[in-house]
Amino acid sequence: MSTSEGSFPPSPSSNPTTSAGAIARSRSGSELTGRPGQVVAAIDIGTNSFHMVVARALASGGFDIITTEKESVRLGEGAGEMKRLSEQAMERGVAALTRMLLVADSHEATVAAVATSAVREADNRQEFLDRVLEQTGLKIEVISGVEEARLIHLGVLQALPVFDQRLFMIDIGGGSTEFLVGEGEQVLAARSIKLGAIRLTDMFFAEIDREQSGRKQAKEQAKAASRCRKHIRNMVTPVANDLASLDHAVVIGCSGTITNLAAMAAARSGTVDDAGAGTLTLTADELDELVQLLIETPKGERSAIPGLDGKREDIILAGALLLQVAFKLFNVQTLTVSPFALREGVLYDRLETGMSGRRLADLRRSNAWRLAHQLDPDAVHAETCAKHALRLFDETADLHRFGSWERQLLEMAALVHNVGLFLSHAAHHKHTYYIVRNSEQLTGFTDRELELLAMVARYHRKSHPSVKKHQEFARLDDADRHRVRVLAGLLRVAIGLDRGHNRAISQISVGHDDDGLEIMVAPRNIGSDLALEVFAAEERSQLLSAALDVPIRIVADDDGGSDSGARVKN
Repeated sequence: MSTSEGSFPPSPSSNPTTSAGAIARSRSGSELTGRPGQVVAAIDIGTNSFHMVVARALASGGFDIITTEKESVRLGEGAGEMKRLSEQAMERGVAALTRMLLVADSHEATVAAVATSAVREADNRQEFLDRVLEQTGLKIEVISGVEEARLIHLGVLQALPVFDQRLFMIDIGGGSTEFLVGEGEQVLAARSIKLGAIRLTDMFFAEIDREQSGRKQAKEQAKAASRCRKHIRNMVTPVANDLASLDHAVVIGCSGTITNLAAMAAARSGTVDDAGAGTLTLTADELDELVQLLIETPKGERSAIPGLDGKREDIILAGALLLQVAFKLFNVQTLTVSPFALREGVLYDRLETGMSGRRLADLRRSNAWRLAHQLDPDAVHAETCAKHALRLFDETADLHRFGSWERQLLEMAALVHNVGLFLSHAAHHKHTYYIVRNSEQLTGFTDRELELLAMVARYHRKSHPSVKKHQEFARLDDADRHRVRVLAGLLRVAIGLDRGHNRAISQISVGHDDDGLEIMVAPRNIGSDLALEVFAAEERSQLLSAALDVPIRIVADDDGGSDSGARVKN
């Protein structure tokens, strides 16, 4: 077994000490390439359950499943608003991952692992991520809610014949629910809200006394259900309004809560004896009947309901209420259950990225380009800055020693660095940070990547990154702080080189000697005056100079040899 992150970079880590960690280190050079025959595994670290699928890459594309694993971990249980992971939950999580990695190792599988709402919302998430890395050797990617929806959508497309139809997808997890409208592999709209079966159970049903008589408990459950419905409606109505204009041909439901509700409906109707047999569906009338049955049935007696997974008996009512409200707000009459979800989507995404080498980069670039063209009043300037920034990155590679991943981040940051102008010019770099960090359009990025992307864009102007003054920057580890400083420094110089927004510069070359770094620029039109661009780039070069620890001078070669630059002071 080895850990792999496809196109994702390594992070500073503790030395693994367990046998699983030793195995990870022994094959740490292995990558998820998607080559035919390669055995790969994807782990979905959810709020309620952990899921793993192990599969073999096929020459025709896609994968052939070898085995699957599932453990009910309740990582987000008892967490209220999921601000912290409890010590017991983290211990259960590490133990479950250790067991899953032993299975993956038995198949010599390369592993990709993603974590969803319980981890991404926890203030102490880094403690859990570090503990997993130290004890198992597994590097976990924390993904945003919208990225989660995109990956689930990819999983659905591998399971059901809906590629040529516009679909509406609902995925109810333990801590969050994802809604998506898609056509083919294109995501037309995606939303993630902080509602889930465990979260709602903790909020509305946790205090109901199991020792009460069945009738009294049912009465209390009915009151709690009414309050729960109102809360769900308040949260989901804005999403329904946002997506109302996007018609769809088919409705798909994913993950454990919806699958179990459909299995319960099938068991009641006698159409399916085994929840794993055939394609499950769920109608609005069937769901209404199930909700009423669950409200009337005391917690301790629910296990007798046909088709109900005993491990979900305490949280199934909250999940059913959430789905019921969604059915009504989105006018859903029938839902088809997908047997594939996030883990299969991760598998497909990583395999396709490994085989093409460009798929994920193209997705990121197109999303960043679209956001820039929606919000930046001069997106052509942003594209010019991106071109200059990449040239500077390539020309200084021997100094920063970054790779293709950092290069992609720089390009995306350059494309979106001015989207904050949509709100106002004053402090627009700070507005850019907020927009990038919270945009639902920037799919294809992990949570860490979005943070770094937003940071680089945020520091394209004004004050330099500061551990003492900037809380978000202080939360980064040393390696990522250095990445932000270098990439933001390159971006600042690139922006200066298009100060007039007129694409005056056609060529950039960089020389490095004992006197420091010399950036030479040539005009698009011979003889043009580049004094403005040289001055602006020079003014903006201090961050890069400090990050690379070299003096920098900007030189204009406007007539084959004139020198309009000056050495920048460190």
